[in-house]
This record gives sequence, structure tokens and C-alpha cells, in this order.
Amino acid sequence: MQVQPILQQDWIAKWALYSPNKVAVREAETGRVLTYGQLDRLSDALCAYLQEQYGIKMGDHIALLAENNLEYIALFAAMQRMGFVLVPLNYRLAAAEIDYLLQDAAPKLIICEAKFEPQLKAGHELAKVAHYMPWSTLSDFCEQAKDEVHPAFLLQPVGADHPAFILYTSGTTGFPKGAIYSHKMLFWNSINTAMSLIVNTESRTVNVMPPFHTGGWNVLTTPFLHHGGYTVLMRKFDPERVLQLLQEERATLFMGVPTILKMMAEAPGFEAAKFSDLYYLIVGGEPMPIPLIEKWDKKGVPVRQGYGMTEVGPNLFSLHQDDAIRKKGSIGRPNYYVQTRIVDAQGRDTAQGEAGELWLKGPMVTPGYWQNEAATQKSMTDGWFHTGDMVRADEGHYFFVVDRIKNMYISGGENVYPAEVERVLQAHPDVAEAAVIGVPDEKWGESGRAFVVLKAGAAAVEVEALRTYCKAHLAKFKVPREVVFLPELPKNDTGKINRTALKG
Repeated sequence: MQVQPILQQDWIAKWALYSPNKVAVREAETGRVLTYGQLDRLSDALCAYLQEQYGIKMGDHIALLAENNLEYIALFAAMQRMGFVLVPLNYRLAAAEIDYLLQDAAPKLIICEAKFEPQLKAGHELAKVAHYMPWSTLSDFCEQAKDEVHPAFLLQPVGADHPAFILYTSGTTGFPKGAIYSHKMLFWNSINTAMSLIVNTESRTVNVMPPFHTGGWNVLTTPFLHHGGYTVLMRKFDPERVLQLLQEERATLFMGVPTILKMMAEAPGFEAAKFSDLYYLIVGGEPMPIPLIEKWDKKGVPVRQGYGMTEVGPNLFSLHQDDAIRKKGSIGRPNYYVQTRIVDAQGRDTAQGEAGELWLKGPMVTPGYWQNEAATQKSMTDGWFHTGDMVRADEGHYFFVVDRIKNMYISGGENVYPAEVERVLQAHPDVAEAAVIGVPDEKWGESGRAFVVLKAGAAAVEVEALRTYCKAHLAKFKVPREVVFLPELPKNDTGKINRTALKG
């Protein structure tokens, strides 16, 4: 069967032709840089190296456990040329959680930074992976190969729905799902982003979002690579350092979640900072409080809020900075190539202004979930993706999120699904039942409150003992900050937990 390739799959080769000496990416901590010409040479070298040393071919999965660095971008360039699949793993997860992802993703090769090896080796799945490469080996190879000329590696054309990434997102069943992020999605997300924002060859940004998030890759990094922009990568978020970099690098755009932007606004250097080149902030993950919008606005930096998700886009809606106050609470209007519907429980379009579930359609919708046809079918109707979010639209076609159909809450920009936390709590030998809800948190936006019923005859359990138990099995941001012990959980007529009563 003949593969129908997507439009211009190999972005780096084009920019190496047009602007070979232009810096594409720089590491904030080390100052190391890669030009578009170096990235092009590295792509040829990496493709040949991965093929010869590890037998990597089109469609093979490469799992990655590392913070932001230049090698990630080199692997992206090689992925576009060769057609393997990048699987960035969340290094904040516990060993058992990483084990599950490895089992599900079935990578042929895993590349890991030394600092994360203990989490990786504490599990059982590493032994089943065909090949392992320390990140230092990759770094040494890239450092040597970036300035050498290598035989051209022939572009392997891929189909539009061929995976570029598998990005894991927490699931309502308590187990993560691998969203397939295709080459077509990469292209159309970049087009939607550039048409909504100001993205071109002069664009400059500082990226503090982690590489296992779609936001880290696809809010600005991949659109910038597509349009020949410049990105500074930070391994770890430091508010004072980000403020300095935005000024030193003359950043034109910056993306962050409200928690990040709040910490920056409270940093000592904020008042003296001057952001003369910054067009606006791009906010995602959760709504930004109006006082925080106003604080940045007084510094001459408007705020553009939006809406996105791993499985679609992610750049789907954008609220123009001029509407940040006038349309407070809105996620804005859909981006150019995004189709929308608001439907009731029967899948019928709702009346104007009436709330319903948001469905999305367009070339930036995922082909589905990796090895999870049931979840794929459940999330789609005739190509329309079910977001699980209740929204309404006003007469000006501005959208507002009313509530989450799912019980997910967002803590510091991270999605937390109660079922996942509840599954761990209920595995504790003294716990009979558990329910988790999100509650307001001054620092993180929301945090978890767990309601726990102990087994009959069980000895008293300390709150910190339960939190310590959770820390052994869950990422830190998923561990409930509060634990409330109850004699029983409130239930509705069908026997399900009454979360409304718990929130009340």
C-alpha cells in the first residue's frame, strides 16, 4: 500500500537550507546551542546511529526519561526524518507508575538521564526493553556529530495519522492512556497556533514546560521549529531566572500556567523587570485569576487565555488580550481550523447559550489511544472528539467552561484524576473506601482532599502515614494535601459516591 505523506514532514531540512546559521534552540543552564544547520546534520547522524546500533526503524517506540535539553530537540528532528515514535515519560512519577507506562508503550529503546535511573530500575519493565541508552551517551554522540557532515539519511514518508509522539494522560479509570499525537496533528496545530498568535522567524520564547506535556512540545516549541523561531529551554522552573531570561533573550511570547505566572509576579525581580519585546502571555491549564491578569497588565504585558487538551490540538481556543477583562472567565473563540459543537446527553446540539458537552473536530484531532480501542471508540462520534467538559457559548461565540464532566481537578497545571488516587488509597491494608475531590488551594490553584473510611477493626491511621503511602505509589502532585476520616461515604440512590455532598 502506498503511503500518502503529509505536507512537508521534515521541517528542519528546510530551515537548514534557508537559515543554517540561525540558532534554533539554546539551553538556559549550560548556554549550549544548536543552529538549524547543526540540527539538520544531527538528524542525519542520529537516524543512522539509531538504525545501526539499536535496529530502530519506522514505527518503533523510543521512551525518554529526561528534563528539557538539546538532545530532545535533536531526537525530534530525527523522528520527523525516520518515522520512529517518541514516548516522553513523566519523571515526576513513582517507579510503579513508570513501570506501567513502559509495559503499555512497549518501547524498543529507552534513553534515561542518570538522575532518573533509580525510578526506572526500581521497576520490573526495564528488563523487558530490548535496548537501554544512558542520556550521557546520547549527549556525547550529539556533541561530536553536530559539526560533522554525514551521509544524507533518506526521508521516510509517513502517513498523516502516523504517530510522532505517544503522550500519556491520566485516565478516569485510574490508568493512564497513551494519546497518539500524529504528524498531521503537528502540522495543523502549528498552523492554528501561528494564525491565532504571532509566530514567525522572528519569534523568541523561553520554555519552562516539561517535555512529557503536550504543552511543553506543542504550545510553542514545535510551532516555533516549524516557523523557524528561537527557543530557550529550561530544565527546571525558577521564577527569578525566567524573569531575567525573558528580558535578556527579548522574548516575544511566553507560555505558562497560572501557578507559574503567580510565582513570577511575586518574585523580587518582577517590579523592576521590563518586557519591552513581549507581545503577551499565553495561559493554559486553568483560568487565570483576574487580579493576576491585572498585575501583569500593569507591567504592559497583556494575557491571552486559551483552552487545549493532549488529544486535540492542543491550541484550540484563544481569548484575545483585549478581551481578558471584558470576557473574564472565557476561554475565547475557537482557532481557525477547529470545528465545535455543544451537545446534550443525547448528542443533540444545544440551544444558544445553553450548556452542554464540548465536542471538537478537525485535522488536529488524535487518531485515538495507543492499544486502547475501547477508549478511542468511547471518545469519538463520527470524528467528533468528546472533551468531557461542559461549556456554553454566548452570542459573540465566546466559550465558557461551566464544569468538568469528569472529576478531574488541576493542581499547579497538572491534571489529577481522583480515580487514580483512590485506587492507590484503597490498596492500603487498612482502608475500606476512599474518595478524592479537588479543593481550592492558594498556591496550586487546586489540591486534593481525600475522604477515607477505615476497615472495621483497623487501628487508627495517621494522616501523614497515608500521605507517605501515596508518595510511594504516586507522583507528588497527585498526593492529597488533606485527609478526612469518615465513618462512611455519602452515596446516592444507585450506590455511587455522592461527590456533590463531599464538596458541600
